[in-house]
Amino acid sequence: MLDLSGKVALVTGAGSIGEGWGNGKATAVLMARQGAKVFGLDINPAALADTTAIMNQEGHTAWAARTCNMTVSEDVKAAVDDCLVRFGRIDILVNNVGGSAPGDPVSMTEEEWQGQMDLNLKTAFLGCKHVLPVMERQFAVDGKGGAIVNLASIGCMSFQVGGRVNAAYAASKAGVIAFGRSTAIAYVKKGIRVNTVVPGTMHTPLVEHRLVRQMGLNDAQDLVAKRNASVPMGHMGDAWDVANAVVFLASDEARYITATQLVVDGGMTAARPGA
Repeated sequence: MLDLSGKVALVTGAGSIGEGWGNGKATAVLMARQGAKVFGLDINPAALADTTAIMNQEGHTAWAARTCNMTVSEDVKAAVDDCLVRFGRIDILVNNVGGSAPGDPVSMTEEEWQGQMDLNLKTAFLGCKHVLPVMERQFAVDGKGGAIVNLASIGCMSFQVGGRVNAAYAASKAGVIAFGRSTAIAYVKKGIRVNTVVPGTMHTPLVEHRLVRQMGLNDAQDLVAKRNASVPMGHMGDAWDVANAVVFLASDEARYITATQLVVDGGMTAARPGA
């Protein structure tokens, strides 16, 4: 089940903030464990080096990586070209780059707004822009196109976690879902599937490294407790819950699934009135 042997996966945001498992890091490692050749990208060399160390420890020799700014088209194209030189093809693309910044339309600066659009939506666009032609050529040659999995958030589904307003984040992540559905239909006859994983409240390193600072808190454990309590299951998910969903949608077991979303949120969106 979920055997990725013989497939090449390009995973963006394959590092992680600080110690622990971020979504991209867990996805990259899980895909390697399932037999895929994995090419990891991240803007942070240290984060990428940590993922590389884990790959080496586990004996995943079909792993390569490079730093890449996913908001810069030339960087993304160069990374895709490097992956093709190293592995010869790309069967799976995971668009995992993103991050949140709080603010409403008045409080946010135009630069903050555009930064969120670039980080969360443009990165998915550029990943697809440079990988889709590769998958299309593959389909013409051997009938095997590929699978693309984008990452969104329940923050774009009429849901504000902890009462915070994240207008640009919500808009950009909603854009990821719409972008994925439209792209999926555009390429459905070309052997390429496009789906979106929509995580809920997750306990990844960004909780301690980003959210505590953004919210002006002193106690990370208090934030963790509140986030756990907000989930109907009684606890947050983690990066492996996201990674498992991504690997499923990228696998041949999901061959009849495209243009849809898989929500991984412990029941949060279903339990919230009006969501």
